[in-house]
Amino acid sequence: MTTVMLLFGGYAACYFCRADLSVATPLLIQELGTHGVSHSEAIVRIGTMSSFGVLAYALGKLFLGWLGDFWGGRPNFLIALAGPTAFTLLFATGATLPLFTMAWIGNRLTQSLGWAGLIKVSSKWFDYSVYGTILGILSTSYLIGDAAARQFMGMLIQHGCGWRALFYFAAAVVGALLIANLLFLRESRVEAGHGEAKANPLNLFGETEARPPTLAALLGPLLRSRTFALVCLLSLGCTVVRETFNMWTPVYLQDYVGYGAGGAASMSAIFPGVGAVSVLVSGWLSDRLGVNGRSLLLFVGLAATAVALVVLMSVHATSSGSAFPVVTIGVIAFCLLGPYSYLGGAFALDLGGKQAGAVSSGIIDSVGYLGGVLAGDSVARISVAFGWQGVFVVLASVSALSALGAGYLLALGAAARAAGRHVS
Repeated sequence: MTTVMLLFGGYAACYFCRADLSVATPLLIQELGTHGVSHSEAIVRIGTMSSFGVLAYALGKLFLGWLGDFWGGRPNFLIALAGPTAFTLLFATGATLPLFTMAWIGNRLTQSLGWAGLIKVSSKWFDYSVYGTILGILSTSYLIGDAAARQFMGMLIQHGCGWRALFYFAAAVVGALLIANLLFLRESRVEAGHGEAKANPLNLFGETEARPPTLAALLGPLLRSRTFALVCLLSLGCTVVRETFNMWTPVYLQDYVGYGAGGAASMSAIFPGVGAVSVLVSGWLSDRLGVNGRSLLLFVGLAATAVALVVLMSVHATSSGSAFPVVTIGVIAFCLLGPYSYLGGAFALDLGGKQAGAVSSGIIDSVGYLGGVLAGDSVARISVAFGWQGVFVVLASVSALSALGAGYLLALGAAARAAGRHVS
């Protein structure tokens, strides 16, 4: 229980150092306006900065996440807490876009080690029979952390705090969890005097949790797996949709739906908040439906997400703060985020086991976040050129294509089950 609380709290805290830019964006746009930057240009500049951050995050997961399989998940996780604390403080003291961008890139790059570290530690603490439930609980950490950050930061704005106060607050939260994990987190349950955790017997690496002899030995089985490649592509599609809502919901609610800055920040918490419920429900169901059950729920969730995005396209601009688009965003969160959480969590452990859990998760997430780069600069430009309806058309198309991919993953799993083997 202590391990779950430490991992949950630490990763939730990291999202205070992600939500701060999203929540502060309307305030930053206003400040840039005082320096002669137009509203549209400010959106594009901040979108570009966000894209650089997501790119750094994706590359970090791809090229650094595997370190957890060599030196352990705990060092990865601690770096992912220390880095955001330092770089968020640097952002708060900055005054120019180049410094903001450098600090944001450093923040996201160091955070990229966090989830792979969490997955590696989890693989050494929990048996495969509870992967769906445990990873479901831990996956709610980033959703609850995101929702809590937006609520608290919305209240700070409503009490007259500027954007810098939001960044100082975020750094303080992560710093506190860094100290707690540094003192109490252990690498495995063997270190705590318990027996070894049991890995999924169908994973690509067997039961061993020994350090791999070479990086090639770690990557080879994954890169030869069709299932792994498909999970990576599904991560790309899902992350585009998720990151768009994470980044732009406050701006959409303020500029298009009519909420004030504080209200838009608080209401944007519905996406991660409802998503947390979805993750818990989906994780519980997946352990009862089996591995193919994860694919089934992923297919149904993505198809429903595409439908909900089409509905959101019908919303017209208003200045009254309508509740309907907020409710629709909540529906999208419920349909998308629970099944999405399988990709870099339970699927990563099902395929990578205890030996390659970190690199498996890191690659799956990195491919996703390479797609998530589009959620910053590209979405900003689409919203300026075609409005928010144009954005939702693109996201609905991405969700529909991803649903087709999930259907193929389900078919592969069914065929493998019928043949009594694991799909490679």
